[in-house]
Amino acid sequence: MNLLTIQEQHLVRQIQAETDKKNMDNISRTNAYLSYFKRNPDILWSFLAHMVSRNGGWNMCDLAGHIFTELIPPQTRKQLFLTYERANWLIFHDAFPQLLLYQYSTKFNQPLFHLLPYFNVSLFIQKEWIRFWKKKDKQRLTTALIINEQNLIQTPVIEHPIYKKRVFRTLLFNFQDWLHFSSVLFPTCGGEVYGASVNGFRHLSKRIDLGKRLANILFTKRLFPHFYEFAEKTPHTGSRYDYEQYFKQQTGRKTPMLRTSFPIIRHNHFSYEDWSCNRIISPDWLYVPSRHKHPIHLTDWYFTKTNQLELMLSLYKVLNLKN
Repeated sequence: MNLLTIQEQHLVRQIQAETDKKNMDNISRTNAYLSYFKRNPDILWSFLAHMVSRNGGWNMCDLAGHIFTELIPPQTRKQLFLTYERANWLIFHDAFPQLLLYQYSTKFNQPLFHLLPYFNVSLFIQKEWIRFWKKKDKQRLTTALIINEQNLIQTPVIEHPIYKKRVFRTLLFNFQDWLHFSSVLFPTCGGEVYGASVNGFRHLSKRIDLGKRLANILFTKRLFPHFYEFAEKTPHTGSRYDYEQYFKQQTGRKTPMLRTSFPIIRHNHFSYEDWSCNRIISPDWLYVPSRHKHPIHLTDWYFTKTNQLELMLSLYKVLNLKN
């Protein structure tokens, strides 16, 4: 790496400080992604990250809701929360400096991507930013950022021995994965829900395919204004009530807000390894378009799944009473 000028050193420190400040918890991350997208609407991935981060918050708060507190032991719920939190923290820690560096590049009207190595980002994504600056291919950059973030969490989260043993190999996780309870949902202020299910979460290529399908749904011309209206109008609290409040069938608040349920986690920094130097980049990731095998309109599906969870809880209580 070349020696930096005083101005460049200052910029690197400034970006690191802003990233650390906004990487406090799921709420601060989610808000940061949306604020960024409003200033830089050509970076589509930042709005995708905002909407997926909302889902991360809902998944965390579900763990403190009335169903999972009865179905899942406290230690398992804590481990699930820490898994969500670690993955989201890592992605923000990696992606937000990239976003800010692009923002400064547009401000100074010159590419500053030679500074990317100072943020320990992959060689793969460094090349993609340079390509984007020249070609302005928004879809390509969105796909590249999806590929980067999913590869980034593969070793430190998905394949981490502790998370593997206590989360991804548990009966609960596999049951949830099989039933498609883990879904990424995009709500509207009209009470509709769109999205896709996470099936085979541990498989890297399946997560990348999911990210591409989600981007396809989110930026559909007909639907995007409705999702953006929801994001603008609805403060993110982490509770599912954020979007259930718009349903015609009122549900009431069943999951708490994130900041009343979970502490701020101080993350350990990690020994950085460039995933793109150790893993073959499949051409399918970049060049094969996403295909929807299932309907993307999930409003009825959502109510069915919610009823199934309530039924599971009732059965669990009945069986426990008999024992």
